[in-house]
Amino acid sequence: MSKDMSEGQRAYEAKRAAKAGMSLEKWLDAKDRDKREEERAREKAAQKAEPKKPGFFSRLLDKAHKPL
Repeated sequence: MSKDMSEGQRAYEAKRAAKAGMSLEKWLDAKDRDKREEERAREKAAQKAEPKKPGFFSRLLDKAHKPL
């Protein structure tokens, strides 16, 4: 991540790291780790989500298309 950052971005992240009491590399590693954990949590939530029950109008249309 640090290789594709501009000088301005790198300086900004260095200030944030200093404020948090970390080195720049440690700060960037922690930031990447947090990002990966958030993505994993989002994927787990998507897997756990149960399919929604069809809405009112969908149920009506389904009934209308069924033969008598």
